[in-house]
Amino acid sequence: MHDEGGNGDDGGLGAGVPAGAMDQAFLALERELTVLLRRARAKSGEMARAVHPDLESAAYGLLARLDEAGRLRATELAAYIGVGKATMSRQLRALEHLGLIAREPDPADGRAWLVHLTEEGRARFRAVRDARRVAYVRQLAGWDRDEVAQLAQLLHQLNRGVEG
Repeated sequence: MHDEGGNGDDGGLGAGVPAGAMDQAFLALERELTVLLRRARAKSGEMARAVHPDLESAAYGLLARLDEAGRLRATELAAYIGVGKATMSRQLRALEHLGLIAREPDPADGRAWLVHLTEEGRARFRAVRDARRVAYVRQLAGWDRDEVAQLAQLLHQLNRGVEG
């Protein structure tokens, strides 16, 4: 077997990929993801405050998921976001207090509740989301649409791997 990496051990990272090259690729990925996530956290706080001045930045993701999925149980939201039941309950109470979400009994299980965006919550969230999308279009105006689609697909693939 031919070894291009020098020591014959790629650390199990990829068949035929030299360990040094793989390490550099993963270091670059880590660096770029760190910058992206840091900026995303800051932007999430700005967007949350644009929806409502008293909204916590973490709650923006809950609004996004509810807008996308409709009515969900708190346990489904917690699993999707990756937080515990107590944290989710606290965040949902705050959103309900602000009038952005409402609860209703789950017709499939009378002991459970479904949460959903109120009309005000949906309108506020979508106004902020739409403004963000305009900013993305402006920022990526020089990109080929196939590159934008490829980036979206790769991020989807990464996110799918993170869920598991």
